[in-house]
Amino acid sequence: MHGPLGRADRRCQAGGLLAGRTGACKGLSVYRLFDRGGGAAVASPLSRGPVNPIEILATLLGLANIFLLVRRSIWNYPFGLLMVTLYAYIFFGAKLYSDALLQIFFFVIQIYGWWAWWRVGGNEHKVMVERLTGPARIAWVAVIALTSFAWGTAMHLYTDASFPWWDATVAMASIAAQILLARRCIENWILWIAVDVAAIGLYLVKGLTLTAGLYFAFLVLCVLGLREWAAAGRAAEAQP
Repeated sequence: MHGPLGRADRRCQAGGLLAGRTGACKGLSVYRLFDRGGGAAVASPLSRGPVNPIEILATLLGLANIFLLVRRSIWNYPFGLLMVTLYAYIFFGAKLYSDALLQIFFFVIQIYGWWAWWRVGGNEHKVMVERLTGPARIAWVAVIALTSFAWGTAMHLYTDASFPWWDATVAMASIAAQILLARRCIENWILWIAVDVAAIGLYLVKGLTLTAGLYFAFLVLCVLGLREWAAAGRAAEAQP
């Protein structure tokens, strides 16, 4: 989904789902971002107004992506690929490096997901959904926790990343959710809901108000997606 979808620093030079930067340039819009060292002014070379057009475009693509995902339509993937491309640029500028790198992974996994959905007939009909077993759910949560801590520590030690563990948790949970989405597992929506809640707070702190608003919309759509996919799963299980 999300892209949707989704999570890293952003703003200043781009504003998509993620962007933020350092330095102030004459004649450019300036955004206020906060990181470990306190408040820092950031400038965006992409727009002269308070809202960057790249962020607006990424937001619209994200909404289209998640809407089609809820409907289990394979055509969510073209929108998702364009969205993550814009967000990679936006987040890198915002020093949300985990989120920026995450978009590269999203691009690859969305190509895989497009192929996987096509393979099961996604071009002709809505894809069938599946469920994880209890042990599999526990394993996924454990992996997310361990990788989030490890990646956040690396970002803290070796980069100037903002909120490295917070950002890393959003990133690692997003990776897991995207993999589960490609595999058509209902649990992907539960993870996306958790990711969206965490991301909204992170993006508000970083001054990415439009992106935070997008993730709120994602949150609502993810709840609907969970209901839709859960109902489809029950219907499939009821069939002889």
